[in-house]
Amino acid sequence: MKTLLLPLLVTLGLVAGCASTRPSDADRLALYEAHAGAPVNQIRYVDPMGWDRIDDQHVVLMMRPNESWLLTLSGPCLGWSTGSPFLGLSSFNGMSLSRLDKVIVSGSQVSCLIQQIRPLDVKALRAAEGALRERAAAQPSGT
Repeated sequence: MKTLLLPLLVTLGLVAGCASTRPSDADRLALYEAHAGAPVNQIRYVDPMGWDRIDDQHVVLMMRPNESWLLTLSGPCLGWSTGSPFLGLSSFNGMSLSRLDKVIVSGSQVSCLIQQIRPLDVKALRAAEGALRERAAAQPSGT
């Protein structure tokens, strides 16, 4: 029993240490907002690479490796309460995305109007995220 308990405690300690280095939603939002440009009315929307949920009202839309957009939504529709991280759009024009469009969570009746679209400086954002990870790795864990 003791031989099973020690690896379990070590694993739990590692998991707790990793969890404490993840930035909060508020910290992540501040980082993205610091690297976002002025709002635009619409963007070209063709074959997106994916989405990244920041909090219940903000999502990053990744179009290409060096093209991402910070979307601010009208309400808290990104709680993933449905268990599905898939997002869809009710776009009025399949080639563009504007403040008139809505984000829809698959399997949910909730949809949120896009209130704001801001371009992200992807290179600067990646550099800032890397610096944060290095700082977090250099800090001793709070165990």
